[in-house]
Amino acid sequence: MTDPTSEHIVVESLTTAYGGTRVLDVDRMAIHRGQFLSILGPSGCGKTTLLHALAGFVEPDGGSITIDDRDVTAVPPHRRGLGMVFQNYALFPHMSVADNVAYGLRARRTPRPERDRRVAEALDLVGLAEFARRRPRQLSGGQQQRVAVARALATRPEVLLLDEPLSNLDAQLRREMRVDLRALQQRLGITMVFVTHDQEEAMSLSDRIVVLNGGRIEQEGTPQEIYSAPVSRFVAEFVGAANIIEGVGGADGVDVDGVLVRTGLDEAPSGPVSLALRPERVRVSGGEEPLGAAGRGGVHGEVVHRAFLGDGWETRVRVGESLSLGARTDAEPPPLGARVTAHWDAASVIALRDAGGA
Repeated sequence: MTDPTSEHIVVESLTTAYGGTRVLDVDRMAIHRGQFLSILGPSGCGKTTLLHALAGFVEPDGGSITIDDRDVTAVPPHRRGLGMVFQNYALFPHMSVADNVAYGLRARRTPRPERDRRVAEALDLVGLAEFARRRPRQLSGGQQQRVAVARALATRPEVLLLDEPLSNLDAQLRREMRVDLRALQQRLGITMVFVTHDQEEAMSLSDRIVVLNGGRIEQEGTPQEIYSAPVSRFVAEFVGAANIIEGVGGADGVDVDGVLVRTGLDEAPSGPVSLALRPERVRVSGGEEPLGAAGRGGVHGEVVHRAFLGDGWETRVRVGESLSLGARTDAEPPPLGARVTAHWDAASVIALRDAGGA
């Protein structure tokens, strides 16, 4: 029986550079057994390089990668015991679905009876047993993605690496495949490492998320921790929308270029501060209501944007020359040009480490 608290994969002091430019600089990253971990970040942040280093396709300049306490830093990909699902699926068009799934088993010279059994088992796991004799071109994008997953699972890897495997699917199919992929991972209890630039994918799939920025880990935590307690402006804005309030803190609130924003905090930060506030935590009321109630922050402004999104309203309130606040509400906001009060509970205010934009 596997121990879910044990560290399955450990990356330490891992560095990689291309053309003299460092693209990866990871102090330490630990992935626990049976965990679904997403590596999240924008294009060029180093997430695919990190995944390829785990797979053995990229040789790091320094540091180490261990799997089950075995140093695999210099071990070739085919000897690491990992499965890999690529962004473009990498299926062979001239082979049947069954032959594609059997490819890795043939390379390992698995005996025919065992190979056939594993292929049937893998296709059944992804719900494609009836498509075994078809060619990839006869399948939908979602079905091709399932074949790629089945091929990786047929070799029975302890770790499955996935490089943005849902990015080629349409929005509805991506949502469906997220549910299926997570259910499969939980059923098998396999360790999965998933690379994506889509924060919604990472939030819905993961036990833990690693947010990369410029090749370094900006923050690591559960989806709830990453969303509710981002440590920096980068994380706050990349993982979901965020209002950033930067200015000089004092007893009454934060001075943003001459506009006082009351935070509602009992212990008001002093000096340069950087705060985040999620739009769904901001409420908008018509008129300029009194400010300063205990435990409640707020500021007066003018509605400069409003849009109906189907499940609610998006509103933007201009507070001053350098600050506007976004809000997402169920109720229809006041009309454009109206003077309003944007307000929130003090508990919704998030203090960021990069105070004053540092």
